[in-house]
Amino acid sequence: MTQRKVRVRFAPSPTGALHIGGVRTALYNYLFAKQNGGDMILRIEDTDSQRFVPGAEDYIIEALTWLGIKFDEGVSFGGNYGPYRQSERREIYKKYVDQLLNDGHAYIAFDTPAELEEKRKEIANFQYDASTRSQMRNSLTLSQEEVQSLIESGHQYVVRAKIEPNEDIHVNDLIRGEVVINSSILDDKVLYNGFLKAYEIPMLLEKKKMRVGFYKVSAKCNNIQVQHRFFYFFRKTIWIDFDFATNDILLVSKFYKQIPL
Repeated sequence: MTQRKVRVRFAPSPTGALHIGGVRTALYNYLFAKQNGGDMILRIEDTDSQRFVPGAEDYIIEALTWLGIKFDEGVSFGGNYGPYRQSERREIYKKYVDQLLNDGHAYIAFDTPAELEEKRKEIANFQYDASTRSQMRNSLTLSQEEVQSLIESGHQYVVRAKIEPNEDIHVNDLIRGEVVINSSILDDKVLYNGFLKAYEIPMLLEKKKMRVGFYKVSAKCNNIQVQHRFFYFFRKTIWIDFDFATNDILLVSKFYKQIPL
């Protein structure tokens, strides 16, 4: 197999000052890129309008520059795979959300926060999955006319991954060996909403659109099954790497097969 050039990214949210955890993540990505002759990319996740802080993006870039963490491309640095602000990539994300819906791998859910809270009171340890989705308001339980009417009336909705139950997911983990997780424990994760606060679609499309090959997916070992869900759903290959400062085991993914593009 031809060795691909290493391309990693740091993707902060402009919701405040750069904190030490973000610095650590940026530093590991930067050192990994430099050690392997790769590129470091800066992407800004600026779609949380409720928490957005004016000036935070400039402050983050200034702080990273002061720290000596240099980017090869991204916001303020240019490059061939932009745009690098998440808010400017909405149409890209929407295109592939529609593809997942058309292929039957995702569905639209109209449940309000109040309805979800009521269901949590009704069902102990409730999660939105194959066992409960038939009780909810979504495109699997509503007619096509009802779905279209709700969308046209401006009703808020999210798009959820449709996780098939009772399938064993086998992961070859470099640290733990073979890990087997049954899909029935996994919920139908939100992939997309009107504000694009969900990170799954942007993360999954980075590989093809920005040529990013490695990801720190914010998973520690005790939460490994939650992160494996996404790689199973999109038929990904994953492996484990170490966070050398804390010895936490972090999921790092390289996507060999993507959503067909």
